[in-house]
Amino acid sequence: MRNWERALSVLEALCERGQAAGHGWTLDTELLPSHQQQVNALESQGLVELACREDRAELSVLEGRPVRWAARLTPYGHDTLTYGCSRPRAEPPPGEGADRQAVELIPSQMAALRVFVSLTGRLRVPPADGLAEQVRTAACDHGIKRWQLYLTTEQMESVAYGLWLHRMTGSAAEANRFGREYGVVHDPVRVSDEGPAAAEGRPSAAAGDGAGVSGRG
Repeated sequence: MRNWERALSVLEALCERGQAAGHGWTLDTELLPSHQQQVNALESQGLVELACREDRAELSVLEGRPVRWAARLTPYGHDTLTYGCSRPRAEPPPGEGADRQAVELIPSQMAALRVFVSLTGRLRVPPADGLAEQVRTAACDHGIKRWQLYLTTEQMESVAYGLWLHRMTGSAAEANRFGREYGVVHDPVRVSDEGPAAAEGRPSAAAGDGAGVSGRG
């Protein structure tokens, strides 16, 4: 377990036990000494508050016994835990890796994809289910300057469509690169030729003609 994962685990334990107690504090009897040492380290980072003498006295009255140690999250610790549970990840969701493909996008592809998912609700052919969440939680490998996503087949096709829209309105490089690397290219004519059932929920050839800029790229 990496250091940040260990820290989030400790913060989560403090949050859960503090909420269960009702007063927000995790007491000395609820954590092992080794975990208390980790809490002390988090206190030095401003993520955890240790009970002062007055707090321990009040807790002792509530518990009916001497409380020698107690800790709770600071607002910064709470926000760190909240953010950590939704942080960008470079791994597929547990149990879903088998039906997903690892995809690496260059910054210009990722920028185009962000525009695409931001238009959900305004497009006649919206992004595939779950694609916006993949974009939101994508992690960037700054060493190679690539954004890492794990996509289903449907999401791969949706990315190709988003990059096709980007191509039709200015730049073909992003769609061309995606096609070369992953073999997925949006073709509105082919989608239309597959028939009404296959084309349902996908852009039609007419939609492509209506763009009026098919000569670009």
